[in-house]
Amino acid sequence: MIKDIVLNALNKQIKLEGDSSQLYLAMASWAEVKGLEGTANFLYTHADEERMHMLKLIKFINERGGKAFVPQIEEPKQDFSTLKDIFTAILKHEMFVSESINEIVGLTLEERDYSTHNFLQWYVSEQIEEEKLARNILDKLEMIGSDKGGLYLFDRDIVTLSVDATAE
Repeated sequence: MIKDIVLNALNKQIKLEGDSSQLYLAMASWAEVKGLEGTANFLYTHADEERMHMLKLIKFINERGGKAFVPQIEEPKQDFSTLKDIFTAILKHEMFVSESINEIVGLTLEERDYSTHNFLQWYVSEQIEEEKLARNILDKLEMIGSDKGGLYLFDRDIVTLSVDATAE
């Protein structure tokens, strides 16, 4: 059985993962409307991944004898200026998610909940990869600047950036 203090923290994380999925979904829609099909597909995939992160938490809580709470998801920002703005926002958001995960990991150690601590190690590793990927993409966008040809190639190749980052 999960202690209430840990259960509450995990339920808050469920909301954060759901909000993350919605944020990526809104960004994907923006990119698709702007004709950035590769970026849109990349972001749609990440929206699905964030939803899976949420589901993984729900199943863990319920399997451990707790009750997962499925919260109302907040409406994310809908308009963006540039791809660089999107990926800057993604990095900032992923750093916030990492902070949240780390706080829960610390809490599980304080509460001597080693099962949940072990479960959360997957999220710790995932967040390292998410931040690394966002930084890598921002580096590429910085190199491109305002070059439309570079942006075209970036949009075409963004799928390989996510594959390369997860392969390492």
